[in-house]
Formats: sequence, structure tokens, C-alpha cells
Amino acid sequence: MKLYYSPGACSIGIHVILEEIGKPYELSFVALKEGAQHKPEYLAVNPKSKVPALDRGDGKVLTEFPVIAFWLGKSNPEAKLLPTDPEGETRCLEMMDYVCGTVHPHGFTRQFRPANFTFSEADHPKSVELGKQNAAKYFDTIEKNWTGGTWVLPSGYSVADAALFFVEYWATRRSGMTLPPHLDAHLKAMLARPAVQRTLTQEGLAL
Repeated sequence: MKLYYSPGACSIGIHVILEEIGKPYELSFVALKEGAQHKPEYLAVNPKSKVPALDRGDGKVLTEFPVIAFWLGKSNPEAKLLPTDPEGETRCLEMMDYVCGTVHPHGFTRQFRPANFTFSEADHPKSVELGKQNAAKYFDTIEKNWTGGTWVLPSGYSVADAALFFVEYWATRRSGMTLPPHLDAHLKAMLARPAVQRTLTQEGLAL
């Protein structure tokens, strides 16, 4: 397998999952800041011009975080990263969809790339502030509806935790936000996991 990633991007969650699984894989750096995602070489891999993308090693490439995470969990049952009951699996997908489809773009892309949301440079600060407000609101929603213990799901650690981790990491390391209690405890528990520590080291990021 080969993971196309950029350090600190949402692909870090898939990187964590690969480390949890423990099977051989390669990393292929995509220099997003230099526009490598728009170059023909990467478009041939992922025409959506973003990371993550996962070359499964069978000649096929997967894109979109929830899909990659689900496939990795489903195809590696021994790693126990995906609930085995329909309700648990559904709730796992529900959390990943919320993180990737709502928290990520409207909470953090607004902060990190405000030009994507307004043509006027003078309005960039407003976009950043709205992103922070949105992120706080979304985290509060997750906090109030927390059903797990240490981990997102009552059944235990799963790929949903890797998804929540990347936005928690952004919030605290890039946006200077304070997480609500359950999410703060969750981030600390994630940072204590060897797979997460290995991932951060490989990507040159701080614990």
C-alpha cells in the first residue's frame, strides 16, 4: 500500500490507521503548499487534487477519508478498528462523515484557506473568525452527544477516533483552541498511543 499525504493534513488520520494496522506501506509526500496536487503526476493518482489517497497495491486507488478508513478497517479485521455490529459500524461512519464533511471544511478550511470562501482579502479575517466559531460549535455538539468512554464509540477504539484526532490536533496545535472535556481527554489519549506518536514523528510534527 502507498499513502499519498501531506504532513499535518487530514491524511494524518489515515497515516495513524496504517500504523495501527502494522502492515507494510509506503508514504508519498504531496507538497500541497507548492501546488503538487494540481500537477499531472498527482492528478493521474487522484484527479480530485487532494489528500489522502491510498494505492491499495492492487492497481486501484481509494480517495476520501471515510472511504479509505472504512476499507482499511474492513479489510484488516484483526486490527479491530471497525465495529462488527451494524449499529456500531453505522455510528462510526456517522462520526467520520461529520468530521470530514462538516468540521473539517466549515470549521478549519475556513481558517486555513479563507480565500476559498471570500473573494475579498479584507474579509479573510471574518472567514477565519467564523471558522473558529463553527469549530467550537461543532466540538460542543460532539461533546454533548458523547456516548463513548475514552474513545468515540462505546465499543472501543476505531477509525472514527483517527478522524476526530486530526481536527482536535488542528484545533490545539494550529488554532489555539481549548477543547471541551471529553475531546480534550480524547486527544490526550490519542497522543499517548504509540501509533500516533510514530505518525507524528514520521511527519515531523510535535506531540
